Amino acid sequence: MSLALEIVPADPAWHALFASEAARLQRALGPLALRIDHVGSTSVPGLAAKPVIDIQISVAQLDALEPLCRALAPLGYHHLSHPHDAHYPCFHRPAAWPHSHHIHFCTPGSMEERRHLALPSYLRAHPEVARAYAEEKLRLAPRFDAASTGSRNAYADAKGAFLEPVIQRALAEGYPRPT
Repeated sequence: MSLALEIVPADPAWHALFASEAARLQRALGPLALRIDHVGSTSVPGLAAKPVIDIQISVAQLDALEPLCRALAPLGYHHLSHPHDAHYPCFHRPAAWPHSHHIHFCTPGSMEERRHLALPSYLRAHPEVARAYAEEKLRLAPRFDAASTGSRNAYADAKGAFLEPVIQRALAEGYPRPT
């Protein structure tokens, strides 16, 4: 039986959940974590989202995932092997869906870091675009199976038609901007 992806109304608690998890991650990763940012839809006040806290952690290098795996395993995170591992590896917790947290690693100044900081910064400054994005997610989500990793990835890809022009506009306008 398939179950559609769930998009829920914004929850003000998401920011506190991020702050608590960021502190745990900083303790676990120590100096490996150069910065820890709340990214994705849960970082934008008022934006409907999957109830998953997306976290981006900038590290000096990504050529060895083993130290990250060792540091995150005691916190319940699992590495999700993906073709993007060389420049944007992903971890999630718990092991099975539904996940409560996603972590993406990148290097400082990389395009991945900039893109994933620019989007929420832009959406916070442009509530009309955030509303249109919420509508797009609500339109797409019923088409995708929450229990299938492939289907969840297909949902992320489907949002790209809406998101890519927004991200390009955000970068062209100098985002990310401080919150």
